[in-house]
Amino acid sequence: MPFTKAIKTPQYFSRYQTPYRRRREGKTDYYARKRLVTQHKAKYNSPKYRLVVRFTNKDIIAQIVSSKITGDVVLTAAYAHELPRYGIKHGLTNWAAAYAVGLLIARRTLQKLGLDETYEGVEEADGEFSLTEAVEDGPRPFKAYLDIGLHRTTTGARIFGVLKGASDGGIYVPHNEKRYPGYDIESKELDADTLRKYIVSGHVAEYMETLADDDEEKYRQVFAGYLKDNIEADTLEDIYVDAHAKIREDPSFQPSAKKTKEEYSAESKKYRAVKLTSEERRAKREAKIASLVGANPSAVVEEDDEE
Repeated sequence: MPFTKAIKTPQYFSRYQTPYRRRREGKTDYYARKRLVTQHKAKYNSPKYRLVVRFTNKDIIAQIVSSKITGDVVLTAAYAHELPRYGIKHGLTNWAAAYAVGLLIARRTLQKLGLDETYEGVEEADGEFSLTEAVEDGPRPFKAYLDIGLHRTTTGARIFGVLKGASDGGIYVPHNEKRYPGYDIESKELDADTLRKYIVSGHVAEYMETLADDDEEKYRQVFAGYLKDNIEADTLEDIYVDAHAKIREDPSFQPSAKKTKEEYSAESKKYRAVKLTSEERRAKREAKIASLVGANPSAVVEEDDEE
């Protein structure tokens, strides 16, 4: 059978539809986004909220987002760089920090909506699986769907730390326990002790103890920031338990201190090149020529008259 070269006809190009920009860039899964965003028509323009979670190298971003035709609207947001305010200064992207960010955004959202006293969630994290249920003779719980973007849904992933924190914080996020650390696929049961260990950074404490016994040099290198603040493996759990209590006490957002106009002006002038006058430029040229001549007198050569 002779080889036939595949030729794209003009009919192919006339019917070709250019993918969305974020699809071309590989940033958005529109198959998943359509199902997360589309609201039932009988809901009459009521927003459908998503718990959007994204990880960077040094931060965790959690947002409660709803979608409109004009674009996405952010109701509340919480970040891992806010955790030092509550006493968590190290390991801001690990599983325990992800849980704290989830708890923070849940309490902040409920406080903004006036539901923080109605739905307290799980006040002391015990690692048990639970969903927020509606109270009698009261408003329904705030509902949001987990949006993980292009993240892989592997068992024990940090993305589910934010999910657990938001669920314990009082938000109703539909899910099951299959992706939490400590879930046994054979017995189909969740080990609450293992999950609680991750919530209070017990896995980091175990690694600190193991590394301190096996390789002290690497231990001092990896946990240099912890040692500088006198944080040891035994004190990690207390730090996170206290942080959870502080988050529940005051989850409100506190903006950073803004610089005054004079401070911004001084900061910009510090790196700005000062413009010289013509006399200063002429003096600078003469000084440079004099320094070059003084450094290498033989470079001065008298020009011969050309006939």
